[in-house]
Amino acid sequence: MENISLNIDKALGFVSKEQIYAQEAKANECIATLHNGNGAGNDFLGWLHLPSSITEAELADIENTANILRSKCEVVVAVGIGGSYLGTKAVVEALNNSFDWLQADRKNPVILYAGHNIGEDYLYELCEILKDKQFGIINISKSGTTTEPALAFRMLKKMLEDAVGKEEAKHRIVAITDAKKGALRTLADQEGYKTFIIPDNVGGRFSVLTPVGLLPIAVAGINIRELVKGAVDMEKNTDISIPFAQNLAAIYAATRNELYKSGKKVEILANFHPKLHYIGEWWKQLYGESEGKNGKGIFPASVDFTTDLHSMGQWIQDGERTIFETVISVENPDRKVIIPTDKENLDGLNFLAGKRVDEVNKMAELGTQLAHVDGGVPNLKITLPQVSAYYIGQLFYFFEKACGISGYMLGVNPFDQPGVEAYKKNMFALLNKPGYEMESEAIKAKL
Repeated sequence: MENISLNIDKALGFVSKEQIYAQEAKANECIATLHNGNGAGNDFLGWLHLPSSITEAELADIENTANILRSKCEVVVAVGIGGSYLGTKAVVEALNNSFDWLQADRKNPVILYAGHNIGEDYLYELCEILKDKQFGIINISKSGTTTEPALAFRMLKKMLEDAVGKEEAKHRIVAITDAKKGALRTLADQEGYKTFIIPDNVGGRFSVLTPVGLLPIAVAGINIRELVKGAVDMEKNTDISIPFAQNLAAIYAATRNELYKSGKKVEILANFHPKLHYIGEWWKQLYGESEGKNGKGIFPASVDFTTDLHSMGQWIQDGERTIFETVISVENPDRKVIIPTDKENLDGLNFLAGKRVDEVNKMAELGTQLAHVDGGVPNLKITLPQVSAYYIGQLFYFFEKACGISGYMLGVNPFDQPGVEAYKKNMFALLNKPGYEMESEAIKAKL
C-alpha cells in the first residue's frame, strides 16, 4: 500500500533546505533519545512502540466488548476529556457518514461525548436525549476524579441504573482506567464493570491507540485493525534506523523548528476535507500540550478550507507574517459527484459542468497554496491517499513521533503538562473543596 507523504518545497523560500538538513544530527540525536529512553519525560514513552506491541488477544477483547455494547445500545456515551476523547472523535468523524446521526437504518450505535466540558445546558440536553434511548457508557479516566468526566459519569451512571437497574447497568458500563489504583478502578472492581487499562507510560494525548480510543472507535463500527496496521507501518517508517532524508517525522520536526527560529510562531493545520476537522482538534492538543512550556512553543491553530477562507482567509493572506501552514491534502475522496449543466446558467458555473466536485476543490487547494506562499506564508503539505482507517492510523503515529522529536529539538519535556493544573487549583479553591482551605483564603484575598 501507499504511505502518506510530506512535501516541504513551498517552505523553502523562507528557510533553506540546507538549514533544515543542517539539523540532521540534532534530529537523529533526539530520535535516539526517544528510543533509548534517556530524555526528559522518559516514563511516558509507552506510545513509541505501542502499535507494534498490540496483541491479537487485546484486539479481540476490545472487539468482543464493542460487540456487546453494540448489541445492547442505540447510543454509547464516551466520557472523557482531552486525549480521552479527542482521538476517538477525530476517527469517528473522519470515517463515519457526515450525517450519521440522521440515518434511520442504523447498524452501529451513535457515539456521543460527555465529560469534556462543564456545560449545564449540554448535560441537561444530553440526559434529555438519552431518556428514551437504550444507552451505554465508556468511562475513561486514569484517576476517576478529574472534575469534568467524574461529574458527567456520576449523573449518567445514576440515570442508567434508574432506567435499567443496577445489574443490567453494569453490563453497559465499561471503565478504562488505571490497572491498580484510583477512584474509578475501585468503583469498577466493586461494581463488576468490564475494564481496560490505560498504560502508566502513555499520556492522554498519545493514548488514541490504547483502549481509550480503540474501544469507542470499534463500537462505532470502524475497523480498528486497519487503524493499528497503519500506525504499525508508520512506526517502521519513522524508526531510528530510517535515514533523516527518508524519515517524514524527522523532516517535519526539523522544518517546523527552523521556521519557528525564523520568526514563524504559529502553525495552522489546514484541510480541504470537512471530515478532518477533529483531526485538527486532536493535533492542537498533541502539539500545544507537548511544546507550550518554559515560554517556548509554536502556537497550534487549525482551519477548515474552503470554509475558513471566507472567515480567517483574510488574516492568513495579509495579517502578521508570523505564521506557517501545514495542509492535509486528500488525494482520492470516497464518493464521486459530477456538476450538472444548467440551461439558464445564471450562476455562471456551466464552465464547470461535467467536472467532479473534487476537481474544483483541488484547484481551490492549489490556488490557496500559491496565494498564501506569495503572501509570505510557508506551506508544508501532508498527502493522504484517501481517508481510511489505515491512513488515519499512519497520520496519528506520524504526528506523535514528530511531536516527540520536535519537543526535544525545542528543548522542552514533550510528555508533561504542568500548566494544566493551574486552573484546577483555582477552581477547587473557589468551590471550597476539602483540603484547599489555605488556597481558598489566598484566592479570595485576590478577588
